Amino acid sequence: MNHKSSVPVLIFGASRGTGLLLARRLRRQGVDVYAMLRPQSDGTELHDLGVHVLQGDALEPDDVARAFSAAGAGCDVVSTLGGRQNGRYVDHEGNVHVADQAAQVGIHRFVLVTSIGCGDMAPYRSAKAVEAFGDSVDAKTRAENHLRRVLPSATIVRPGGLLSDNATGQGWLCEDPQVHGFITRADLAELIDRVLRDPATRGRTLAAVDAQRLRCVNPVTPFSLSPARDTPDGASVTGVA
Repeated sequence: MNHKSSVPVLIFGASRGTGLLLARRLRRQGVDVYAMLRPQSDGTELHDLGVHVLQGDALEPDDVARAFSAAGAGCDVVSTLGGRQNGRYVDHEGNVHVADQAAQVGIHRFVLVTSIGCGDMAPYRSAKAVEAFGDSVDAKTRAENHLRRVLPSATIVRPGGLLSDNATGQGWLCEDPQVHGFITRADLAELIDRVLRDPATRGRTLAAVDAQRLRCVNPVTPFSLSPARDTPDGASVTGVA
């Protein structure tokens, strides 16, 4: 049974990984999905899913503006952008362009996917993590800070180490800045889907980890989310939260 959504979803970073899994999940539910991909990215699977594929570069504000125009005012927006391009951090600059455009045109929900270790989690990063990912995480933190200034209602999701394993159904969101751990991309995509539909997540910053793969010096209480949406065959997609 499809659940046609009246709110389309515009995804930045949908060519692979979590963004692609989210697009696949939303299309199974009948949601209209738009995705901006750089011209050199392979959009074959997205096209096959019925996603509206738009060519553009998040480092170019005009390209971002055209993507928003295609999806229409009042859409949901998800950004999983990251990486470096010609020495520039897409984690920061690309996400700033997306946030600015969202604030300008008016959107329904905004979810920015960054990383554990950003913002108030920085003091709890290990020396090894700082050496390996410090510059990227710092760029994501700058994007988070900008987003909070221009769109305070946005939700920031900070996943732990990303795994390509099958979903476990044990994805948790929590607000403790000292939590560390891992999560599958499939479970993260499910959590993002649920965040989009849960008004209680507006303005929140939430770490995303697998309940069986987390570490924390404190007892971890999961953030309570609305129940998972039904899949087309009627089976509920469950999660622990």
